[in-house]
Amino acid sequence: MSRVRTRPTRDDTRDKLFEAAARVFEEDGIGGASIEAIAAAAGFTRGAFYSNFKSKDELIIAMLEDHVEQSIRRNLDILAQHDNLDDFIAALKAMDRSRQDPLGRSPLLHMEMILFVARAEKRRPELAKRLRARRKLVADIIEATLKSNGRNDNLNPPWIASVVLALEDGFRLHRLIDPETTPADSFLRAIMDLRRRTGLASA
Repeated sequence: MSRVRTRPTRDDTRDKLFEAAARVFEEDGIGGASIEAIAAAAGFTRGAFYSNFKSKDELIIAMLEDHVEQSIRRNLDILAQHDNLDDFIAALKAMDRSRQDPLGRSPLLHMEMILFVARAEKRRPELAKRLRARRKLVADIIEATLKSNGRNDNLNPPWIASVVLALEDGFRLHRLIDPETTPADSFLRAIMDLRRRTGLASA
């Protein structure tokens, strides 16, 4: 009886490369990490790497894209279960972050990769595309909250979304630099304050 061989899917291979790249980037730095080291850490050959990505830059863009897609999907899933903003924020607080993608688990690596992409002008449009996707998600949540509260004020959801994302990135950086005076829930606490001051509080 012949044995059935199961080969990893393309998604499995990419996920392993993402995880391996995160480990190598944290150990060697993004600039010092080689494709050979990333492939070896994933248990693959250099050829297997190139069958999925043309370059290290393409791998990094793919990791950022995967992070944004997972973040959006996760937030939409939570929003589908909790349309009340208080409940939504509480669910975000309770989320198991150990199950997130590598960039979700490592704020330092997340920031380093964003800076790596932003340093090269030709890479910035790809990064901007991900930023706009995050901004649209937050703006949609704000609009849905306004409607559920029966409000139709002159608030500008896209602009508030930009403020929210700037707060998130800022607190992420502050937490890395000074964790003793920047609690882990600083961002969500700031959102609670912001919603009260913008009329997004529950009626």
